[in-house]
Amino acid sequence: MDCEILVSGVPLTVKSVFAVIMHQSVTDRLSARAEAFVRTSGMRVNTPGRRTRTTVVLGRVLGILMLVCFSTGLYSHVLQNPPEWFPLSPQPAQLYRFTQGTHVLAGLALVPVLLGKLWSVFPRLFVWPPVTGVLSFLERLAVAVLVSTALLEVALGVMNIAQWYIFPFSFRRVHFALAWILIGSIALHVAIKLPAIVSFWRRPSVDSHTTTDAPASGDTSSHAEAVSRRGALIAVGTAAGLIVATTAGQTFAPLRSIAFLAPRRPYTGPQSLPVNRTAAEAGVLDSARSPSWRLTITGATKSIELSREDLLSMNQTTVELPIACVEGWSQQATWRGVRLKDLLELVDERNVDVRLESLQVRGAFATTTMQAAYVADPTTLAALFLGDEPLDIDHGYPLRVIAPGRPGVLQTKWLSRIEVIR
Repeated sequence: MDCEILVSGVPLTVKSVFAVIMHQSVTDRLSARAEAFVRTSGMRVNTPGRRTRTTVVLGRVLGILMLVCFSTGLYSHVLQNPPEWFPLSPQPAQLYRFTQGTHVLAGLALVPVLLGKLWSVFPRLFVWPPVTGVLSFLERLAVAVLVSTALLEVALGVMNIAQWYIFPFSFRRVHFALAWILIGSIALHVAIKLPAIVSFWRRPSVDSHTTTDAPASGDTSSHAEAVSRRGALIAVGTAAGLIVATTAGQTFAPLRSIAFLAPRRPYTGPQSLPVNRTAAEAGVLDSARSPSWRLTITGATKSIELSREDLLSMNQTTVELPIACVEGWSQQATWRGVRLKDLLELVDERNVDVRLESLQVRGAFATTTMQAAYVADPTTLAALFLGDEPLDIDHGYPLRVIAPGRPGVLQTKWLSRIEVIR
């Protein structure tokens, strides 16, 4: 029979007391082993280059690149989904080419910088105890959101550049939503880490190494640490530079000979112009070549149909405009066709928004809208020719839209209908 003792009036047997003691002993041993493992692992990964100064330097670059990506990406999103209240201008004609090229190059440069930043803060994972209170828990949670969102955002962006859509959701919507989460996470992280950022913003003097940034026991000398830290930064900078240099040629023609990582190269494709979506992929091979094709123009009170021959008989305008795609590639080209505003005057319409419809049966952007400012611009064409040749079918034969300052996805190919909307 077990002996009983009273603790605060509650009977406890010797067996139950022994069980409690053993449980505490096991818990203490497991906790001690976990602490030893974490601390040992932290010492092993705490290499000389992984210092607060390294993290702050990489963080500055990372912050600049992310702000560039966010602002240029927001501009691209507004162009593709223009709010009714937001005025857009077709000029300067090269603006979208510049902003989207910058967006993609900055996003690609983020890859080594982000990995370098994660490498520099990796030892922070091995702190004990991992959470010391509510604020500590919230800080770790904010970092988890920031890191996971950043990695996912960059990964999706790279996959979009390569047009590798293995995910079952809309890239544009998810990418846009993640961008806001990422910016919010960055703002919160900067607020939390502001004291450390201020302390290590500038390069410390040679003899002013602080204890918080000094090498741990067993590390190399301060001079060796500086070399290691500098080496880490040089490695990240070199990787980012190589990625940019071997990709920029897809929009900056002088570098096209070394554009090894670019999914599109200038002057490559039908009529020496790259193609994103072919006529076969859009399902228009038969309808685009059909002799019965007509362009329908519908106004508020009048509607007409025009054959390709009718369009060829009208006054032709030649313009120099770029194709600039969301994947970051772009190329200047010569286009010839009928001004869009001249076509709308045939149905007695001026200064109106229009809806553009394509023959394509597969893929997004079969129907797009164009604001009145673009319609009225004298360089906005319903193009029939690319250079001196009729449009290749992969470039939109029999008719396509070309307008200044618009993303390539909105330069509607295989145009079949123009409808006035108010």
